[in-house]
Amino acid sequence: MTLGKTLWTVILIKIIVLLGVLKLFFFPDLLKTRFDNDSDRGAFVLRHLMESQPPARSQP
Repeated sequence: MTLGKTLWTVILIKIIVLLGVLKLFFFPDLLKTRFDNDSDRGAFVLRHLMESQPPARSQP
């Protein structure tokens, strides 16, 4: 029983480390590098969210 718990603990630690390394090297914080403050970042995200929405359907 303790062997199974130990193996699951090792697996979880490996997954956490692997995801942490992937985030650091492959998913940089692009908003932080492109904009200086939170209001500019928020405006950028809002603009792109609004552009990607499908047009509203009219009711017959």
